[in-house]
Amino acid sequence: MAYDKALIAGKLRRWEKYLDEYRLPQWQEIPDFGLYMDQLTTLLQQYLDYLPEELKEEQFITAATINNYVRTRVMPKPRSRKYYRVHIAYLIIILSLKQSLSIALIQKVIPMGLEDEQVEQAYSAYAQRHRRACIYFMDQIRSAAGPILDHTERGDFEAKSTEELISMLVVMSGLGRLLTEKLLLLEGKDLTNGGSIALAGVRRKTDSEEK
Repeated sequence: MAYDKALIAGKLRRWEKYLDEYRLPQWQEIPDFGLYMDQLTTLLQQYLDYLPEELKEEQFITAATINNYVRTRVMPKPRSRKYYRVHIAYLIIILSLKQSLSIALIQKVIPMGLEDEQVEQAYSAYAQRHRRACIYFMDQIRSAAGPILDHTERGDFEAKSTEELISMLVVMSGLGRLLTEKLLLLEGKDLTNGGSIALAGVRRKTDSEEK
């Protein structure tokens, strides 16, 4: 693979500037007067414009995808074919997490059957966490890409080339998804029924008893 260092550095700086200014809409900023499907997909593309065009138009934000979420009860049904603030909040969370999690696990983050006040609380908390995660992510990239950006802000996690940075990001993405799935699957469990940890404890106790 061959990458132009100046091109990659420029992309990283633009991405940093963009994420520094990017915010998910606050709850009160989301329209609540009812949108038809074409209006809804246009609005979601604006809200999630950090996604590549290919994802926004072909895979993520389409009428067919949204209808499928409604049909499979991943999100509430529209009211008289119109989508309100609650629906849009569900979709922002679902679509922004869909890159990393399965729909089944996303439902643990924003389950069905919530009252409007609960959806507001869940969405507002998510928007704040999304913002903090963006800041942390760019701090880590700035440190890791020090040699590419030609600055002195270096750390132990340092990529000397674009190829190395890509490899690091791929590994981090995979590990992050794996740990997220493991944590989500521990909901409602404790050390008596929490899977491998609990079983390991039982084995240790059994071994000691046998001695």
